[in-house]
Amino acid sequence: MSAFASEYYLWLKAIHVIFVIAWMVGMFYLPRLYVYHCQVTPNSEADETFKVMERKLLRVIMNPAMIISFITGILLILATGAGAPGTGYWMHIKLVLVLAMAALHGMLSSYRKAFARGENQKSERFFRILNEVPTVLVIVIVLLVVVKFV
Repeated sequence: MSAFASEYYLWLKAIHVIFVIAWMVGMFYLPRLYVYHCQVTPNSEADETFKVMERKLLRVIMNPAMIISFITGILLILATGAGAPGTGYWMHIKLVLVLAMAALHGMLSSYRKAFARGENQKSERFFRILNEVPTVLVIVIVLLVVVKFV
């Protein structure tokens, strides 16, 4: 562990956990907003309100939280050597799942743009199902990190 990482390890870890939580709050909430957005009349006052809420959630909370989560996560990997030979495969699996979460983040961002243009083609049911994906990913990621069963 580098001198910097060992001195600031607990701070890095705390910042990582805080921003992962912020990111996940957005990942749980944005698809739910889309469910309700599907129920409103296009170009109505409610439609415009949802557009503002979705844009601000992504730009002010989710995007910065994801970026800071990635930066601190990389620093923690470098500091601890997690994923190095002999440490098990849990970190490799976790990283694949985190990349899946980031891909989902990108999909949610593209759906926001479709709503903003008034071109959403997805159903309320689609977003209800999609809303469960981040929860499943988080459960598996947390189990991997805490239990390290692989």
